[in-house]
Amino acid sequence: MRKLSWVSPLLAGAMVVAALVATESGAQERGQRGAAAPRGAAGQRGAPRGAAAPAEPAPTLADGKTVNLGRIPGEKGIWSLPYITNMATRTTAAGAAPARGNGARGAAAEPQIPFMPWSAAVYNYNVLNSAKYDPEGYCLPPGGPRLYATPYPMEIIQLPGQQRVIFIFEGGTHVWREVYMDGRSHPAENAIKAETWLGHSVGRYEDNGKTLVVDVVGFNEGTWLDFAGHPHTNLLHVVEKFTRPNKATLHYEAMIDDPGTYTRPWTTSWDIPWNATGELKEYICQENNRYLHSLKDDLGQPVF
Repeated sequence: MRKLSWVSPLLAGAMVVAALVATESGAQERGQRGAAAPRGAAGQRGAPRGAAAPAEPAPTLADGKTVNLGRIPGEKGIWSLPYITNMATRTTAAGAAPARGNGARGAAAEPQIPFMPWSAAVYNYNVLNSAKYDPEGYCLPPGGPRLYATPYPMEIIQLPGQQRVIFIFEGGTHVWREVYMDGRSHPAENAIKAETWLGHSVGRYEDNGKTLVVDVVGFNEGTWLDFAGHPHTNLLHVVEKFTRPNKATLHYEAMIDDPGTYTRPWTTSWDIPWNATGELKEYICQENNRYLHSLKDDLGQPVF
């Protein structure tokens, strides 16, 4: 098993402090470009007033079976990722709807998250200081499920002939993500590049082509799971499921399994609306990031 890469001395000390402090303080949310809500369906001619037109079915690829998670040839369109600051509010129990809300009040207020003592302490610390040391605030990539909870558009490009799926993100440092669909295995744990910001992704289609399942390992410890500050280690293993119940909706689900941080796996999920007229634009997070110049540590010293 891979050894844990423990947190920095600063956070290690914070773990002890935070474990002794009550955590009812709310985390402030930094404003970001909001995700556009999907337009309501127009009423059908001749239908009763207020009746919505049936949702347009999800498109398929050329094989007529595999779901098309992106554009139809000749059309525009992008996925408007929502701003989800706290994964705990989107947890999914078997047979239950996801919880709602976006606040963060500490580990004691989130019994649905199976914290270990150390991870609860780190999370409490992050909540108490309003996510002051959030790596994404430094313009570092949002790893794991947070890629789909950062409110900038995303595009999905499926390449059956090359056995790959490409995700392109306008935000989150304008990164792209590659999913290998050729049946390969994950690299060995001791490989030189075994730990990365976005992890190593291999995928397959299930449910007769209706669901893309992506298995991800090999994360480094430079990211948080969300803005609220849920931590993870390099043992993080994520299983993602992408479905498109209709043309206007992408459903995202992520099973989070990190035996170094949580006592059991837990699942989070949400819907992502389609913007039929949108296209990706240039966004450079590092440009004029004044937050870094003013950031000081708990001892009042500049972080950068």
